[in-house]
Amino acid sequence: MGAASSKKMAANKEAKLAVAVSGIFFAFSYFAVLQEDVYRASYAVPGAGRGATEKFTSTFLVLAVERGVNALAGAIGLALVGGSGIRVPRRQILTSGVSQMLAMASANEALRYVSYATQVLGKSCKMVPVMIGGVAAGRKFPRAQYLQVLAITLGVAVFNFGKKASSSGKGAGGDSAYGLGLIGASLVMDFVTASLQDRVKSATRRLNPGEKHAKTSMFESMLYTNASGVVVALALAARTGQLSSGVAFCSRHPEATRVVMNYALASVVGQLFIYFTITEFDPLVLSGVTTTRKIFSTVYSVLRDPDPKNALTRTQWTGCGVVFAALGYDVLEKFVKGGGKKKIGGGGDGEAPRRSARKKEL
Repeated sequence: MGAASSKKMAANKEAKLAVAVSGIFFAFSYFAVLQEDVYRASYAVPGAGRGATEKFTSTFLVLAVERGVNALAGAIGLALVGGSGIRVPRRQILTSGVSQMLAMASANEALRYVSYATQVLGKSCKMVPVMIGGVAAGRKFPRAQYLQVLAITLGVAVFNFGKKASSSGKGAGGDSAYGLGLIGASLVMDFVTASLQDRVKSATRRLNPGEKHAKTSMFESMLYTNASGVVVALALAARTGQLSSGVAFCSRHPEATRVVMNYALASVVGQLFIYFTITEFDPLVLSGVTTTRKIFSTVYSVLRDPDPKNALTRTQWTGCGVVFAALGYDVLEKFVKGGGKKKIGGGGDGEAPRRSARKKEL
């Protein structure tokens, strides 16, 4: 009876894993395609001459919609399922939501000036500023991590130096220095967000001294993180004029409205699957899926672009390979170290490695 029960539980875990992996992979792959389409697609100008086109440029309006839909999903989930039952550090979560939104705003804005492949590889360097900050604070890292960061940095450098020359002075795909600067700003905000999310965990433990493993629920985190993001995004959209210009653009091009809404809904589905995976499985599963998804999205983005001038050179493919090999090695190393200690789906207390892996994902 016990053996049959164990087999049933294992089968249930495998079914949940299949759902989680499929959900993250397809939701965020679709999200990545829509993210690129929102900013790089050209729309015919109504009433203008033949061949006259325009592009959507209201980054903050898109983020306000995306954050708003996610906050609404969090509120609905909280109302239906209920909260964690602990004291929630709302102020700290709201603050981290602001920095997270600014990181995403910089990354999204960069897509107007660089290719999706450049953006993904640039964002793969987020561990570099985190490591620099850790070293400055006196923290020590294993030698393998230094080598991994070095490999990723080298791969990104090879990718950028391997671009085709163009008459405009930009690289392949129209990459510009300004776009690369925006990616750099996004990396800085990723570092700030990671630090703020560490404070959220500390504040949660401080507010709930009687709870051994106090943590907010997925819907509480989703609601408050996105709520602050939508407020800041709306304020920036209004301040920069993107609110009015974006609404006017969408009224001229209903298809752009559909793309933006699909983009926001894909983000909601992706976030729900990510929280589900963190709750049900070892975070290494999430790391492996997201890394694979990035590789797939990058390759698909390049292959779906019919313009030959945007094709990657052999040197750029080499840079991609170095970056993703380094990321893949990191995931594989964790699986090897964790082998025999923790099966997929967790077990035991597992709280220390879970916190460490979450911090790495941030």
